[in-house]
Amino acid sequence: MREDELATRVVDHYVAAHDDPEIRLEEPYDAGGRRGVVDVYVRVRTPERVDHVVELKGDAAVRRATGANEVLRQYRRMERYFHADAAHALRPKLGRTEPGARFLLCFAPTPTCVYHVATHRSLYGSVDAAARVDDVPAVRTVAFLTGLDGDPADLGMVSVNGDAPFGSDAFLKAVPDGSRLAESIRRVDDDVIDPGNEE
Repeated sequence: MREDELATRVVDHYVAAHDDPEIRLEEPYDAGGRRGVVDVYVRVRTPERVDHVVELKGDAAVRRATGANEVLRQYRRMERYFHADAAHALRPKLGRTEPGARFLLCFAPTPTCVYHVATHRSLYGSVDAAARVDDVPAVRTVAFLTGLDGDPADLGMVSVNGDAPFGSDAFLKAVPDGSRLAESIRRVDDDVIDPGNEE
């Protein structure tokens, strides 16, 4: 599954699920010479401004990467410098209780991506969900996309860095029955999905 297909579904989701979101693809940032590009940048109002900064990984990106460290280094660089760019700066607001930014690392629900995340589960699972952009609370999510074939409003994620680590019973229960992710997990060797079941 290509990243442009994932981006299309992500954009369709935000359009369907939010009133008048600001959406930009391949959004560049430059924080004091530290430059980069994020796959999808969305600003929604709930009613406070919340930035969704999305890095997408399909099969080609996973195959090209030297490993999970490279993928996470790119993700953490995005988190560190995206809002440090004056064009994307977040301002703290009194009384804000909800996150002002969400940093999303989303994998395609394919056997290649499932195998990659499964073999590097401890690294992806170690990403702390709690984050901050200066004085603004933020959230980090590393997840597989789900619901790619249904109504765009129903696009979802199954996280691997939350309370349900990859391969755990809670994680597997969160995977929608009949989904691409469920099929991909079924197609990957059981010893990779649940290494504790090796005989």
